[in-house]
Amino acid sequence: MKGKIKLEVVTPERLVLEEWVDEVTVPGLGGELGILPEHTYLLSLLQTGIVSYRIGNERHLLAVRGGYVEVLPDKVTVLADTAERPEEIDVERARRSRERALREMRQSTSEIEFLRAQARLQRALVRLRVAGKGLEEE
Repeated sequence: MKGKIKLEVVTPERLVLEEWVDEVTVPGLGGELGILPEHTYLLSLLQTGIVSYRIGNERHLLAVRGGYVEVLPDKVTVLADTAERPEEIDVERARRSRERALREMRQSTSEIEFLRAQARLQRALVRLRVAGKGLEEE
């Protein structure tokens, strides 16, 4: 499709999304990567974060954790360890995970414990934001 780019989001378990979109933003290892049709070739690691894509005036979000993104001029493939649509997120579970991670960060006795809890906190916050239940709504 002229002026569009095909977005595929895939996990080891399933195809999460296959859609023609106007633009995509992914959480690259060095920061957010904005991608438009005709983008140059790119391969990057992903970090825990939000894949955002726009179709017309509508913005959509997906929570992702780890993996890779491959960008071609007419296609973006996100190969994520996990990916969730907003309606798939268990908000109460994400809230409990956020609270548990915060508690573990406060009680950690080693750097590795702190970093593991911090990673769990990041995943929970991303999931809550994608579900539309971030801190601003509480």
